[in-house]
Amino acid sequence: MEIASLEPSLYTVKAVFILDNDGNRLLSKYYDKELYPSMKEQKNFEKNVFNKTHKADNEIAFVEGMTIVYKCSIDLFFYVVGSAQENELMLMAVLNCLFESLGQILRKNVERMCLLDNMDGVFLVVDEIIDGGVILESDPQQVIQKVNYRADENPLSEQSVAQIMQSAKEQIKWSILK
Repeated sequence: MEIASLEPSLYTVKAVFILDNDGNRLLSKYYDKELYPSMKEQKNFEKNVFNKTHKADNEIAFVEGMTIVYKCSIDLFFYVVGSAQENELMLMAVLNCLFESLGQILRKNVERMCLLDNMDGVFLVVDEIIDGGVILESDPQQVIQKVNYRADENPLSEQSVAQIMQSAKEQIKWSILK
């Protein structure tokens, strides 16, 4: 083992992925391009991880020389992957932040269909927590504040359904008159 691999590094997260209860990928971000460079290798790794964890009651697994922390919710499996030497508590803090942030964004309805309907917010949450493998935030309240700030830049998020419908009717009316 190389001494360099034991030196502390900011690049603690190797990958984050969310699978459904059949092991199908819903979201994945790999931060170490040398670890699993191809889509096929990534999916094989995810399948291997899912097969070893979907029936287990643990929160930590060691698969293919990687430390993996995971959590299950209804029909979703959340995974955070680090190197074999990585601190499990740091990885678990990332996982908990991800799970709690998504719980708030999805209004405590953390399940497959709701997640798929809100993928833009899910990617924002992941990007606020981790950037290039570096942990940026582990406090779900801070993540939600940042994500909501970005959502507030979108004028539709501040409008009621009635206002959106009225705006759509006016746009249709003007397009017909032209």
